[in-house]
Amino acid sequence: MTVAEKWVPSVRYRGNHLLILDQQQLPHHTVYLNVTTIEHVWDAISKLKVRGAPAIGIAAAFGLALWSNSEKEVDHSSFLSKLKKQRDYLASSRPTAVNLFWALDRVVASAERSASVEEAKKNIEAEALLIQEEDENTCRKIGEYALSLLQDGDAVMTICNAGAIATSKYGTALAPFHLAKEQGWNLSVYANETRPVLQGSRLTAWELQANDIDVTLITDNMAAHTLKTKNIKAVIVGCDRVAANGDTANKIGTFGLALQARALGIPFYVACPLSTLDLKTSSGEDIPIEERPEEEVTHLNGVRIAPEGIKVFNPAFDVTPAEYISAIITEKGIVSGNYQEALSTLKEDESIETL
Repeated sequence: MTVAEKWVPSVRYRGNHLLILDQQQLPHHTVYLNVTTIEHVWDAISKLKVRGAPAIGIAAAFGLALWSNSEKEVDHSSFLSKLKKQRDYLASSRPTAVNLFWALDRVVASAERSASVEEAKKNIEAEALLIQEEDENTCRKIGEYALSLLQDGDAVMTICNAGAIATSKYGTALAPFHLAKEQGWNLSVYANETRPVLQGSRLTAWELQANDIDVTLITDNMAAHTLKTKNIKAVIVGCDRVAANGDTANKIGTFGLALQARALGIPFYVACPLSTLDLKTSSGEDIPIEERPEEEVTHLNGVRIAPEGIKVFNPAFDVTPAEYISAIITEKGIVSGNYQEALSTLKEDESIETL
């Protein structure tokens, strides 16, 4: 079966509630949370029940729709003022993934184009649905471009989970593997387990295995040895924010993987929806890096594995400088070289294919 047939949606909108795939319970249990309030959406994003930059943006957009559908305010100006406060509330759930803010701002802008509360509510719902629909098309295009950089039989490495459950469908970094399967290619994937919350082993390995894609799980500290000895042809990763100069924030461990790939002469690709491109952030130095609870490092399945009182540093992301990135793959094409110029042009020119 294809990914379309095996697809497990990350977010389903039902008007008065959301069904959110609880990624904390994977791979053992496929459970959908019945989410009815904006507070529940905030909690799902903050606690990684829904994760992946595109899926976070989609969930947040629907969170505003949930709030809007239940809001009793009839004054248009007051409604918009309350909506913006809810936007700021959801924006506080996680700081690094720019899709969160992009999606929220799109929904608010759609409401501001209304002349009444009733029209604003219709616009909010329509915009959230459109964001989800657009993401599916975006992911497929990214997959098609990424596949043009690979050949049948290639072995590829990835980290974290930038797959179908992190988006509306197909994924970003994992999209070429799903499309390759549909086309009868045989790609093999080496997935880093991705400490500390194991999104590579719990999610990527589960997703690829479920789609009958040849996947091998490794621990993060096996990456360099695997790159060197397993004839890896490319590394492809997702992203949570790409600065104007091409510096890329992704799950912690990505920068180290880029350094290893450079040392071994292996191409390092970033799969990036243009919604994840942040031209207002000049470089990676300006990207806020989320730090998460120490229990993610000191405990495993609720059991302490580190000494009591130990100091912990637990950044959720790192930033890979643009100089270590061979190319950035977007839904409009593949760019490399002068990212500052190429990404700006790509964002502005709807007709561009490749640079």
